[in-house]
Amino acid sequence: MKRYLSNSTEETEQIAAEFASTLKSGDIIAYRGPMGAGKTAFTRGLCRGLGLNDHVSSPTFALVHQYGNGNRALYHFDMYRVETFEDLYSTGFFDYLDYGGILAIEWSENIEAVLPENSITVEIRKVEDNPEQREILIS
Repeated sequence: MKRYLSNSTEETEQIAAEFASTLKSGDIIAYRGPMGAGKTAFTRGLCRGLGLNDHVSSPTFALVHQYGNGNRALYHFDMYRVETFEDLYSTGFFDYLDYGGILAIEWSENIEAVLPENSITVEIRKVEDNPEQREILIS
């Protein structure tokens, strides 16, 4: 497990950009953390680290955003509203597993039962005594 402390959104993005260099097509990143922890900021950093210049925003209402193409594509999911297997199936999630590219999944707790064993967990925690600081655990 790797542990990082971030003091700003920019630092969170930089940590993610550096982490992106370790990723390969087919990797799945399972985010954990409360609303507002910095999961979308981390995804912006991943995109930058992967050399993708797309505008990154939370996929809360779209359920999935695609950045880039092919094996270097990043598929950014939001599973916040997924409550049943049918909900998950309707997102197209299982198809994306076969597309190649990298999957980054916000609210992965909601689909934990179907995540592959080799998924990478990125947990982002707010630090209680410093509202700007985040603890980032990658395992």
